[in-house]
Amino acid sequence: MKKQQSKLLVGNWKMHGRLASNAVLLHTLVQRAATLGPQVQLAVCVPYPYLAQAQTSLENTPIDYGVQDVSAYMHGAYTGEVSAPMVAEFGATLAIVGHSERRIFHSESSELVAVKAQRALEAGITPIICVGETLDERRAGQTDNVVYTQLSAVLNVLEKADVARLIIAYEPFWAIGTGRIPTAQQMQKVYTVIRTQLMAEVNVHVPLLYGGSLKPSNAQELFSQSEIDGALIGAASLSAIDFLAIAKAASTVLSENLDYFK
Repeated sequence: MKKQQSKLLVGNWKMHGRLASNAVLLHTLVQRAATLGPQVQLAVCVPYPYLAQAQTSLENTPIDYGVQDVSAYMHGAYTGEVSAPMVAEFGATLAIVGHSERRIFHSESSELVAVKAQRALEAGITPIICVGETLDERRAGQTDNVVYTQLSAVLNVLEKADVARLIIAYEPFWAIGTGRIPTAQQMQKVYTVIRTQLMAEVNVHVPLLYGGSLKPSNAQELFSQSEIDGALIGAASLSAIDFLAIAKAASTVLSENLDYFK
């Protein structure tokens, strides 16, 4: 029998949330997480002000939690920055690094993303490294080169043991919030580039997530693609119904795969 895969589903709340609605959402996720089976792992990455709430609600539960960014600095006179060690004190285990919205709207370079990944790892936090192209870059046929270059900046500064601790999310910027997603063929090509690069440069296998307009209606089709180990979920993660429906789709795909290979 073929070994059963697992799926990691990470909710990215972005700049959303209120204490009351967060409490309901987190409580519902905790109540329902056990019904998904051990092969489906849920996590949420919350805005900094809600980190303590996430800790209170999710500590000692099957659901992991983290943040959407960390500083490139460990401490110092950097007003407005939040360091990885600060985040770690709240029990966070994940940090999104290099999200396309940070790259585009905050002009974060791939080199800065690499430093942030280092700081997260040093604090015992797993970075979710985001890579992906804009619509103009895709139309220009630059997707493979963009993704390769973004990932290279990280691989160039990390030791092999640290690379093995990464999670990588492919999130084409043009698909985020637009309802458009790459075709199966387009995604397979990008994941092949990433896998090939990882094996050639450091010879490690890490989870590959997909992010960009993922919703219950297309989740099962996406999770059926063998290279996708999970998802970085934006808007749909703000609704317990939608987030759990996506998780159920992942569970269904895993069950079907297990039945097929019996």
